[in-house]
Amino acid sequence: MAYSEKVMDHFANPRNVGEIENADGIGEVGNSKCGDIMKMYIKVENSVITDVKFKTFGCGAAIATSSMATEMIKGKSINDALKLTNKAVMEALDGLPPVKVHCSVLAEQAIKAAISDYYKKQGIDPEPIVGVIPECDHCH
Repeated sequence: MAYSEKVMDHFANPRNVGEIENADGIGEVGNSKCGDIMKMYIKVENSVITDVKFKTFGCGAAIATSSMATEMIKGKSINDALKLTNKAVMEALDGLPPVKVHCSVLAEQAIKAAISDYYKKQGIDPEPIVGVIPECDHCH
C-alpha cells in the first residue's frame, strides 16, 4: 500500500496534536471495534475556529487525515469548517489508498461532532446545521 509524501509527512510530523483545556467543542467518532478513534477539540471566538487539536488512536492514515483536517479548518469560520469534506482532505494529502478512505470520513465527522458539541453548549440545536453524524461505514 503506497502512501503519498504528504500522508507520510503528516503521519511522521502531525500538526495540532493534543487537547484543548476548556474547549468550546469536543467531538469523538469511531469505535474500539474497528480500532480508529478520533477526538477533536475546538476553540471558537466570534464564530471562527481559533484553535483546534486532535487525539487519534488509529493507523498512520487516521493520524495523517486528522492532522490535515485540523490544518484546513484552523482560522476558518464555523460555516467554512462545516463545508470541509473527506474528499477535500484526501485531495490535500494527494490521495489515500481505497482501503483507507474511511479515515478521511472519520476526520470530517470528528470536526462536525466538535461543532455540534459547540452548538449544544451555546444552546443552539445542532441537527439542522450539522446533520446526523453516521457511524463509520467500515465498522459494521
